[in-house]
Amino acid sequence: MSDRPVNQWKTLDKDLNRISHLERANQYVARPLVAPGMALAFIVIVAVIAALLTGESSDRLVVIVAAVFGAYMALNIGANDVANNMGPAVGANALTMGGAIIIAAVFETAGALLAGGDVVSTISGGIVAPESLADRETFIWAMMAALLSAALWINLATWLGAPVSTTHSVVGGVMGAGVAAAGLAAVNWPTMAQIAASWVISPVLGGAVAAMFLAFIKARLEDAEDKIAAARFWVPILIAIMAGAFAAYLSIKGLKKIMSINMPVALLIGLGVAVLTQMITKPMIRRQSEGLENRKKSLKKLFGVPLVVSAALLSFAHGANDVANAVGPLAAIVHAVQDFDAASKVQIPLWVMIVGAAGLSFGLMLFGPKLIRMVGSQITKLNPMRAYCVALSAAITVIVASGLGLPVSSTHIAVGAIFGVGFYREWHAERRARRLGILKGKPVAPEERSRRKLVRRSHFLTIIAAWVITVPATALLSAGVFFGLSFLAL
Repeated sequence: MSDRPVNQWKTLDKDLNRISHLERANQYVARPLVAPGMALAFIVIVAVIAALLTGESSDRLVVIVAAVFGAYMALNIGANDVANNMGPAVGANALTMGGAIIIAAVFETAGALLAGGDVVSTISGGIVAPESLADRETFIWAMMAALLSAALWINLATWLGAPVSTTHSVVGGVMGAGVAAAGLAAVNWPTMAQIAASWVISPVLGGAVAAMFLAFIKARLEDAEDKIAAARFWVPILIAIMAGAFAAYLSIKGLKKIMSINMPVALLIGLGVAVLTQMITKPMIRRQSEGLENRKKSLKKLFGVPLVVSAALLSFAHGANDVANAVGPLAAIVHAVQDFDAASKVQIPLWVMIVGAAGLSFGLMLFGPKLIRMVGSQITKLNPMRAYCVALSAAITVIVASGLGLPVSSTHIAVGAIFGVGFYREWHAERRARRLGILKGKPVAPEERSRRKLVRRSHFLTIIAAWVITVPATALLSAGVFFGLSFLAL
């Protein structure tokens, strides 16, 4: 007779195993629902705040619905647009994903609240003639349609992994609602032509500037015989250029509430900051470069901290500039409810600004990592020097475009700069391979040239297609939403 103990709890163990498997399955299934659930909770909180602040007004429901649309739009801007600022730093391994999200959330919020959206036109930059939306009800439905359609489009683009211009999304929404409300004559077509031109101007200009700086770094630093000596001379100058460009940009965008600064004054401020930065960073770079080996890998260490700082400044500038895309139409609706005048400028209420700033941060934290990874590592391979060229290009291109009066998109500039870096690397690698082939008498085969492509063409085509159809898609969507809202209001 066996002395082995008999498991009296065999049936219970089986049941407990089933329960544990079920719990793990539930956790696996529920994980993708956490972020949407938190986003929904944020939108509900915004609706409650809007209800409390509007009191017993007869238009209380309109403001609550508009606040919900504005919160949804802010979440989507945070999920899609912020990736352009943080993606290069994460792709270059200068920042972890968690660090990027924290820095971006802090600086986006600071930019939105301290320097963002001081005054927003209720007709979104003259896209639609004010007299065409002179009726209060028509104006409110048009702004709601623009807000919801832009948010839906950005949500779809984020899901597809395509960084799109939030500004163009809002513009398309306003245009579509304006056409639905008052016909084609209501649209300011010269302004729309300028916006269409920016589809080409923004990425080409951003890509050209980034490629130019990368070529400079390759020639003066990477190919130098004494790389450390070259870095000690040139890296402080490159950091100074970045600091000067951001100082000029932020003095124009961020000091509006204190004083009005024109472009010449902003450039003088930028020059002063650049000179001061060069004086401060020169001894720092000298100390940091001591003991480094004379090779390319050593150069990357010298660009890490400046790249993190540039990402933070880009986030601040983005928060200051693009929060209006989320809360501009919402502020216009609140203004229309309280004291309607479609042709006037409106001051954005503080609670509306807080909704926009909080929405940007929550959207980034909940849904941003997908686009950050795509922008940072899936278009082309970035290292700290290439990523620095992207950030430098974004700052300089916006300044140049502002000075020339060109309508540009910060999204298109940043992503265009990444493409510029990638295509320059392709051209440089192919030229070097061709030289080696000529020397060895073995030209590069077409199959080998195709294999050496350094920019993923699938992402390139997806992003370009999304850019081209953003305004028409949001316009059609907005027109449909406008007719739907008008029908429900009857």
